[in-house]
Amino acid sequence: MSDGRSAARKSPGGEPWGGVRPFSIKTKLGALVVISVLITTGLSMIAVHTKTELRFITVFSMIATLLITQFVAHSLTAPLDEMNTVARSISHGDYTRRVSEKRRDELGNLAQTINVMADELEAQDLHRKELVANVSHELRTPIAGLRAVLENVVDGISVADTETMRTALKQTERLGRLVETLLDLSRLDNGVVPLRQRRFEVWPYLSGVLKEANMVASARASMASGSGSHTRTDVHLHLDVSPPELTAHADPERIHQVVANLIDNAVKHSPPHGRVTVRARRGTLPESLELEVLDEGPGIPRSEWHRVFERFNRGTVRRPHGPGSDGGTGLGLAIARWAVDLHGGRIGVAESDRGCRIIVTLPGLSSVPS
Repeated sequence: MSDGRSAARKSPGGEPWGGVRPFSIKTKLGALVVISVLITTGLSMIAVHTKTELRFITVFSMIATLLITQFVAHSLTAPLDEMNTVARSISHGDYTRRVSEKRRDELGNLAQTINVMADELEAQDLHRKELVANVSHELRTPIAGLRAVLENVVDGISVADTETMRTALKQTERLGRLVETLLDLSRLDNGVVPLRQRRFEVWPYLSGVLKEANMVASARASMASGSGSHTRTDVHLHLDVSPPELTAHADPERIHQVVANLIDNAVKHSPPHGRVTVRARRGTLPESLELEVLDEGPGIPRSEWHRVFERFNRGTVRRPHGPGSDGGTGLGLAIARWAVDLHGGRIGVAESDRGCRIIVTLPGLSSVPS
C-alpha cells in the first residue's frame, strides 16, 4: 500500500489543489495563521458589540492561539521524536523498528523513506549473515575430509598412495574454489554472483559428485571413530541418468553445492542401510536439467514444505536415522536453494510414496545473460 501512495504522490495528475497538498506542513502552518487572525478578529468584533474591555479580549485571543499552536506543534514534533528513536535503533544495528506511515504530509514521506532504508539495511545485513554461515558450512566439509585423510596417513592407518593423495588433492582444490568465493564478497553484497556456466556431461559429473560424497563419508567415519561418535557410511548412493549421454548447461561448482547438500541431508535422514537415489532427466528447454534426490527416510510433513529451505530450519524430525546422527545446522538446504536461485531455477519438495523427494529444475541456456 505504501508503494501505491508513493506512486500517487509522484504523479503530477494525482496532486490536487494545483500541486499544493491540503495536508502538507505548509498548508497546516498557513491554516494556523488564518485561524489565529480569525479568532482575534472575531473576539474583537464581539468586544465592540458587547462593550467588553479590550484587555480581556487580548488575553482570550492569546490563550486560544497558544492552544491551537500547541496542538499543531505536537502533531509535528511527535513523529519527529518517533523517527529519531527509530534512527537511533538502526544506528545500533536494530533494523526491525519502523516508523508509522499514517501521515499524508512531508513527514509521512520522510517516514516512508526511513522505512525503505531500514528494509534495505535489514536485507543487506541478513544477506551478509547468510553468506558467512553458508561459506562456513561449505568450508567445514572439505576441511574435515582433508584432515581425516592426512591424519590417517600420519598415524599409519592408510598409505600415502596415489588414490589417497588424489582424495586429498580434490579436497584441497575444493577449498581453493571456496576461497575464491570469499574473494567475490563485494559482488555478493551487491547481489551479483558470477556464474561460470558451461556445457557438461551429466553422468560423469554426477558420478564424480557421488564418489566424492562416499569418500568424504568414509573419511569422516575414520576421523569420528577416534572420538567415539558415528558417521553414516551404511547408506547406498544410486545414480540414475537418462539418457546416458544427457548434457546440461550450468555452473558445475554451484550445482556441486546443490547435489552435495541434498545428498548429505538425505543420508542423515535415511534408515540403516537405506538407499539415496540421484535422478537426472532432460528438461523442457535446451540444455535444461531436472534433478531429483530421493531417500527412504521419514519424509517431510506437508506443513513444513514451504519453510524447509529456510536458514537454520531443521524441521520437525528431531532425530534422524542412524547412530549418533544429528540434524545438522539447517544450512544445507538453504545453500542448495541459494545456488539454484542463482541459475534462475526452482527447487522444492514433491510428493513421494516413501521418504523425501526434492526436485531441482535448471533452465539451461535460457539462464545465460544476454
